[in-house]
Amino acid sequence: MVTGSESSVDSETRLAWLLDHAQHPRHKGALPEADVRMPGGNPGCGDVVTMHVRVEPGTDRVAALTFEGSGCTLSQAAASILAERVNRERPTLEEVRGYTYEEMTALLGDDLVKARPRCATLALSTLKAAVQRLTMDRQLMAAGHSAERIRALRGEG
Repeated sequence: MVTGSESSVDSETRLAWLLDHAQHPRHKGALPEADVRMPGGNPGCGDVVTMHVRVEPGTDRVAALTFEGSGCTLSQAAASILAERVNRERPTLEEVRGYTYEEMTALLGDDLVKARPRCATLALSTLKAAVQRLTMDRQLMAAGHSAERIRALRGEG
């Protein structure tokens, strides 16, 4: 997730990059054709994010990721940076499961996020939960459950 050039960026440049993502978020908005929409939040500070994930039909590769949310600069910048990265790399679901919180904080700048790791990793934890739900839905469908039945099992109607 972190490349060599990103790990050597100075704090001032990284802070400007975070602020740019917070002020001009990439891939922000609903994704009507999403396979899964997963809300997440940090109750203690009020950060909220919903990750929208669409997978390429017949594959395990992410085709598109968008997010919606509100909260602190760090949580929203992190969501934008993660969405930009995923849309560029188009990882498999297994690769997303392998993303670590340490990689995410290193990408954002350990020195900048050390006091607020939950804000820095909210988008990643929500994306991982979305991938888990998508995997479970696929398993339930393979076992013969309909999309309607799956929603009913979750209490979604």
